[in-house]
Amino acid sequence: MGIAHRKVSKKIRFVDGQGNPIVNKKVSVKQTNHEFLFGCGAFDFMPYVQNGDEEHKKITDSWLEIFNYATLPFYWGNFEPEEGKPNTDILMKTAQYINSKGARVKGHPLCWHTVCADWLMKYDNATILQKQLERIDREVKGFKGVIDMWDVINEVVIMPIFDKYDNAITRICKEKGRVGLIKEVFERAHADNPDAVLLLNDFNTSINYEILIDGCLNAGVPISAIGIQSHQHQGYWGKEKLEEVLDRFSHFGLPIHFTENTLISGDIMPAHIVDLNDWQVDEWPSTPEGEQRQAKEIEEMYRILFEHPLVEAITTWDFKDGAWLKAPSGFLRLDNSKKPSFDMLKKLVKEEWWTDTEITTDENGWANVEAFKGDYELSCDGKAASAKLIDDKEIVVTL
Repeated sequence: MGIAHRKVSKKIRFVDGQGNPIVNKKVSVKQTNHEFLFGCGAFDFMPYVQNGDEEHKKITDSWLEIFNYATLPFYWGNFEPEEGKPNTDILMKTAQYINSKGARVKGHPLCWHTVCADWLMKYDNATILQKQLERIDREVKGFKGVIDMWDVINEVVIMPIFDKYDNAITRICKEKGRVGLIKEVFERAHADNPDAVLLLNDFNTSINYEILIDGCLNAGVPISAIGIQSHQHQGYWGKEKLEEVLDRFSHFGLPIHFTENTLISGDIMPAHIVDLNDWQVDEWPSTPEGEQRQAKEIEEMYRILFEHPLVEAITTWDFKDGAWLKAPSGFLRLDNSKKPSFDMLKKLVKEEWWTDTEITTDENGWANVEAFKGDYELSCDGKAASAKLIDDKEIVVTL
């Protein structure tokens, strides 16, 4: 398949401030960001923005060496543990800080049956739904321009049959049906921010998720992208399964985001565990052999996904070991040292799939450039301009 679709082949005309062509000059072409979204969970930015401590500065600075796309937590039970008192301020400040570093932010999630707000349980279903929609209004409108991408609703395949504990969202999903609830929350989010990227997200990659997506699209649900979780605590899917999943979910023609990816660098979780949350251990160490395996598997997976034309984003869930289930799932060890997977992915994202080159203008100021799609700084003789190179259309740049 190759990665030619990740590049532009572009003619650029360079002119000076008076509109005269810049003739027979060398122009530096330096990439500053990718169009492709290389993402990672960014929960560690919150304590850094709050406290400014050195440990979290080191973690977040390392994060910014690779990634341009952050996922921040909007779990309703944590975001608004007491009705009417949301933790908006810290999420807003964190998202703004991440934006200032050149990274986009996604909020996760607006509606989910897990980590739900317990105070919803005192209401009837009609009121629960109304409060869910009001919650969407508040977040999507309130964060517009700072966060314009949302996992609107999470893990709906299991939602109406979820039986680990009673919760408000499962109640309304049972009543309205999967597609009915999805349509309500998506239409509200879309009305609140028509330009937002809105994802349906699930860990279930079976035909059940395909059927659900098909039902949603037939019902006119404004899904921007399909979210696929790939927590692989029980072992790497491998090339064959990865390509099979991509093939099945590609027929919808929608962009695909791998929203929650995990590959571990320690012992694999036993296969008999059905719900990953049931695996509770005192410690789960990273090993040298596991770290080599993790780096190799992440490289293969990222290469396969980067080649696929519908994949727009890949998010690794844990940046640092021990974040979820105490798993050795990050790019950093518990002591904040970098694993082989960090160095490998940085080399891919910032070297192999990155453009830093020099071109020469002709007698009319034109020059051709082949470059990975993204943001650039173009400079010549001490003068510079920023440009977005994402298609093959000719452009004129003033230096």
